[in-house]
Amino acid sequence: MKNVGEARVTPTGTPQEELATGERSTRNRVARSILDHGPSTVADLAGRLGLTQAAVRRHLDALVADDVVEAREQRVYGARTRGRPAKVFALTDCGRDAFDQSYDKLAADALRFIQERFGGDEAVVAFARARIAEQATGYREAIEAAAPDQRTQALAKALSADGYAATARSAPVGEQLCQHHCPVAHVAEKFPQLCEAETEIFSQLLGTHVQRLATIAHGDGVCTTYIPKISPTADHPADPSTDHAPDIASASTAGRNPA
Repeated sequence: MKNVGEARVTPTGTPQEELATGERSTRNRVARSILDHGPSTVADLAGRLGLTQAAVRRHLDALVADDVVEAREQRVYGARTRGRPAKVFALTDCGRDAFDQSYDKLAADALRFIQERFGGDEAVVAFARARIAEQATGYREAIEAAAPDQRTQALAKALSADGYAATARSAPVGEQLCQHHCPVAHVAEKFPQLCEAETEIFSQLLGTHVQRLATIAHGDGVCTTYIPKISPTADHPADPSTDHAPDIASASTAGRNPA
């Protein structure tokens, strides 16, 4: 695997090295922007980074050559407009690895050991729920401190602090929570129980049914969770440590794209 923005430089102190170092730094910024915001067009990246579109295309060409990003056709939700959809650039698995410092193989081996020695899939589910419940302590505090109409935003901010690069945006009759990075994506690919437990905890924290639409572990560019408009009476999200969570109709498809 090549490092993000790997560049050949000449001996220290030469103008060529300074140029290459600057190029590598900018290339890293381009890749990081895609990590933080999800699949992006050239125009998106140019606007966020203050670069010309020509400069962005040059860096993207290098990142594509290094197998850090790949070009995709932009997904269009709802009615398509005339013309071809804009091309977007997303991180490849190799590109995510450049940012991901998780011990994926060790974690997968540990979960496989739990599965084989301590109760099969039920043991993995129990581990996944315990893990996310512990993480969710901070998420619950953030949500309870937020106004009812700001809870999804508060959850996104708390998730971002844990490395998920999350955002919240309006959707028809609700909101979408988007996680542009998943530190455990490779493990979740083998053990979707991690995604299912996360979906359950989101429902408990927000006090409403949620639906997982897509996941990075399944090969999608972003983990996307649909959150219907929350009733004004849901002033106190459920405590994820309790056993009385709302029914999760989408739990069986969490970690998979139902499309």
